[in-house]
Amino acid sequence: MKIAIKADKLTKTFDGRTAVDGVSFSIERGSIYGFLGPNGAGKSTMVKMLVTILTPTKGDATVLGYSIKNEADTVRLRIGVALQEAALDGQQTGYELLELQGRLYGLSKTQVTKRIDELTSLIDIGDALKQRIKTYSGGMKRRVDLAAALIHNPDVLFLDEPTTGLDPISRNKVWEEVRKLNKELGMTIFLTTQYLEEADQLADRIGIIDKGILVAEDTPKALKARVGNDVIHITAKQEFDSSLAGIKKIKEVSAVNIDRKNIYVNTKNSGRVIAEVIEECRKAKIEVANLEIRGATLDDVFLEVTGNLKKEEVK
Repeated sequence: MKIAIKADKLTKTFDGRTAVDGVSFSIERGSIYGFLGPNGAGKSTMVKMLVTILTPTKGDATVLGYSIKNEADTVRLRIGVALQEAALDGQQTGYELLELQGRLYGLSKTQVTKRIDELTSLIDIGDALKQRIKTYSGGMKRRVDLAAALIHNPDVLFLDEPTTGLDPISRNKVWEEVRKLNKELGMTIFLTTQYLEEADQLADRIGIIDKGILVAEDTPKALKARVGNDVIHITAKQEFDSSLAGIKKIKEVSAVNIDRKNIYVNTKNSGRVIAEVIEECRKAKIEVANLEIRGATLDDVFLEVTGNLKKEEVK
């Protein structure tokens, strides 16, 4: 197995506060790696270290075998980066942006023209390349920023929350483009996202960071399997004080998570335990407004390993 990215006890401290705490992982070449975590968990700090914007306090990482600490210049030439906040000059046209980016990477004018032609068909840019960036929609800016990150045909692409704030149609277009880059070009993609569905749809493996520590890592399927085959989701009529210790003691219940009026019961067999769960709610004087039995999702994994219910927020 060829490794594209390998982190070894990567740590970053700011004024005595540890943002990333001894994180280690390996990412296979040609794969998509989803990196999740609550706000402030260390996602952006991790990305900025891997793309050499920040220097680690301790530990190291290699990208395509090159150290981010000692061979940062070489790393930068081999990667593409599209950060959450795209730094785009609104007075430029899309074409001018891509042309400048290509020349900065040392491409000749002929090479830049050829590369822009390739990217136009690969990414849905179209005639907008001739217009000033200030006229672009949010989705268009994201796609042009992605094209700029790809102009030099990098081996590894870092995408930091590429679809935050986009409407569902624009988000799906970005998903299609990410899949195309991975499948057709074999590009390794490191993707941070606040949308759990996005990670589930795109990623081969997922890492979840919380308070600077990597708390879970596996394939989406394996992560969901650790929660259980089923989740019993109960919505109460009111918030309650009970810890629901009785439900936690039920055989075949692996975990119980509470979020305000919501109770999430992870189990291998909902049919066997549902009656006992409802009885324990009755004993705790919890009035049930709604009850749903469903398969486990990444939201359930996220809640179990971080203690936070991940909601899709638009910034």
